[in-house]
Amino acid sequence: MAMGDATLRSRLSQSAPWRRWSGLLFVAPYLLLFAAMLILPLIIGLRLSTTRSDLFGVKAEVGLENYARLFSDPVFLKAVGNTFYFVALTVPALTIIGLALALVLNNASRWSAVLRAVFFASTVLSVTVVTLIWRLVLIPDGGLAAVIARLFGQAPIAFLSDPVLAMPAIALTTIWWGIGLPMVLFLAALQQVPRDLYEAAALDNASRPRILFSITLPAIRRTIALVVIIEIILQFQLFGQAQLMTGGGPNNSTRPVVLFIYEAGWKQWQLGYAAAAAQVLFAMIAIAAMAQYYVSSRKEPA
Repeated sequence: MAMGDATLRSRLSQSAPWRRWSGLLFVAPYLLLFAAMLILPLIIGLRLSTTRSDLFGVKAEVGLENYARLFSDPVFLKAVGNTFYFVALTVPALTIIGLALALVLNNASRWSAVLRAVFFASTVLSVTVVTLIWRLVLIPDGGLAAVIARLFGQAPIAFLSDPVLAMPAIALTTIWWGIGLPMVLFLAALQQVPRDLYEAAALDNASRPRILFSITLPAIRRTIALVVIIEIILQFQLFGQAQLMTGGGPNNSTRPVVLFIYEAGWKQWQLGYAAAAAQVLFAMIAIAAMAQYYVSSRKEPA
């Protein structure tokens, strides 16, 4: 019996390395796709950002010259400021409004199901359809906003032609378009909160604000952090709304970094310069997302 056990242990020990490495066979397709779609383009982009290139190939090695040009380019610096401003307008609003809608619609009634579908419906629309709808709303000649303004005896406002109001108008469009995703994520998180916590709070006659801040929000804090990080990554990549609604104007007031990259690379044929701007944008997104993750994942002092 002892000899049989020793033989079995010997066979298991011989097969252990294969068992450990065999798991790679299952993850290899994903790892290869991840490397091909993300890691390899990132390396190629870093390499391209140190060259003077156009659509016909690399012309010269320039080192960090493209980065130096970027940080002395007023148009790029303005685009960076516009991007941060847009993120500041949209991310808190999407998080707070999405959470509020989820709290209101977190029940099993028929009307809640209908309203969930209504609020999520805009998310499935393409950026072209969304911007067309909102251009029709915001144009000063016959748009919905102009009609409402005239009803109250006010002159119509040219939102998309005003350097101060154009970016908030694009932010409003984006919030209307993207509110469905955070709402659904918050709904999923709220439905995982144990019901006995609410029953205990009801027995203690806890008020609704007390339940919200003592039970609900602490229970879904990881989802709140997830939503904020997702929205930061998404909103830093503003492109279609700005291109289709204002073209980056008026006066560069709505030109984000992605639109700057597109124009530098495909209109001015400065691929190396555009690649350097893309690396800066990647760094901005990574730093913002990691900072938010660090802040949200810190343990509260006991």
